[in-house]
Amino acid sequence: MSMVRLVPGSGWLRDFCCSLLIFAVSGQVFASNATSASIDTVLQERLQSLVAAYPGHVALYARQLNTGKFVALDASKPVQTASVIKLAILYEAMEQIRDGRARWDEGITLRSQDAVSGSGLLSFFDAPLTLTLKDVLTMMIIVSDNTATNLAIDRFGVDAVNARMTQVGLENTHLYKKIGKPAVGAMPADQPKFGLGKTTAGEMEMLMERIALCQLDRPGAALTSAAMIAGDTALCGTALTMLRNQFYRETIPRYLESQDATETGVGIASKTGSLDAVRNDVAIVAGKNGPMVLSIFTYENADKSWTVDNAGELLIARLAREIVHTWSPDGIDGRLLVPGLGMRRSGAPSDTSVLPASKK
Repeated sequence: MSMVRLVPGSGWLRDFCCSLLIFAVSGQVFASNATSASIDTVLQERLQSLVAAYPGHVALYARQLNTGKFVALDASKPVQTASVIKLAILYEAMEQIRDGRARWDEGITLRSQDAVSGSGLLSFFDAPLTLTLKDVLTMMIIVSDNTATNLAIDRFGVDAVNARMTQVGLENTHLYKKIGKPAVGAMPADQPKFGLGKTTAGEMEMLMERIALCQLDRPGAALTSAAMIAGDTALCGTALTMLRNQFYRETIPRYLESQDATETGVGIASKTGSLDAVRNDVAIVAGKNGPMVLSIFTYENADKSWTVDNAGELLIARLAREIVHTWSPDGIDGRLLVPGLGMRRSGAPSDTSVLPASKK
């Protein structure tokens, strides 16, 4: 049975407080009426009914950015990321490129000893081979390439990724090590439980929201020049291109992409993560009635099969369909999936006075 709580009580209040924190840290002023977080209780009840009999556990956080409406199920519970942690690596790469410490076109050498098993294609390529950093990150996102992920970790470092997550307020989001390689140095005590990485549904929504809104640097930092804005837009556009071309589309996009998107482009940009008993997906959805970010994690799943009809994948797809059809009844449109999502930035620092001391 799923460990989700809906009725008022400590679990519900924890998710509500987590949601208020996410909203406060984001430092955005939206173009419409999203001036405060507001739980969509009717939708949340429907989501609760969908997960009630699920043979596993669910953590979920979703928010419509222009209205501030959200739903949250165990959103602050630490969970296994599987490959979703690759979003943290992408974000660190974006920040370093922005700072001039990395370039999309810099060379990365693939050696035969770099190849690891699992998802991806680079392990089948002849080595040595010189790739660009953009090539490496594209493979890491689009086909979740494990070898490419390790090349990116070699380039940026585990410590830099984790420091960045702490800087933007994601205290429970952590990358532990490279994939399929021995750990370097002492591992945190909880690493055996989480494996490659840990996060919460709320924190991963917040990270994907930063990418979607092109909110780089410290939370709420102002853009100081037209050139900086243009540079950030191009940088975020490259990242969005990777995410919207995600190859694995059996979870959040499953029931939402029923129309030919050749002319408009797909309206969902996402990153999945899977293990035998884990299915996760985090996505930006370009709704015609307002953009959304969905962060859905299933774990300790009874169904450990590797088929497109895996129970965890089907559940995520049903939850996503319920959320998107409720918040954007007019559907989705890939033309709206652009850096910033058409939302207006305040340019003002976040007001940390409303946050608990441990979050400042």
